[in-house]
Amino acid sequence: MTGKTKRYDCAPGCPVEAALDVIGGKWKAVILYHLGKGGLRFGALQRRLNGITARMLTRQLRELEADGLVVRTVHAVVPPRVDYALSADGATLQPVIDTLYAWGKLRQEKAAQAA
Repeated sequence: MTGKTKRYDCAPGCPVEAALDVIGGKWKAVILYHLGKGGLRFGALQRRLNGITARMLTRQLRELEADGLVVRTVHAVVPPRVDYALSADGATLQPVIDTLYAWGKLRQEKAAQAA
């Protein structure tokens, strides 16, 4: 269910719930990170995401597209070429994704120092 159709209660944390409903999960934020560097074709995006299946990537891209964060462009060439890029709404998430990246990098560094 996309964030557009789900109802949220008026609890103080519901905006966080609404945001995580759209970008939560294992892959969506990582997909947004890679698309934030520029548009990519499906295969190039899949190569950057270690361990994701084609089926899961397709599903995640469709959900992100339905939520208005990703734009899918089909080029009328043979063989068909499909590009994925951030929409204007998706681009507004870039500071959030960059902050998650920086936080994750610090976590990795702390873990490496503790080892």
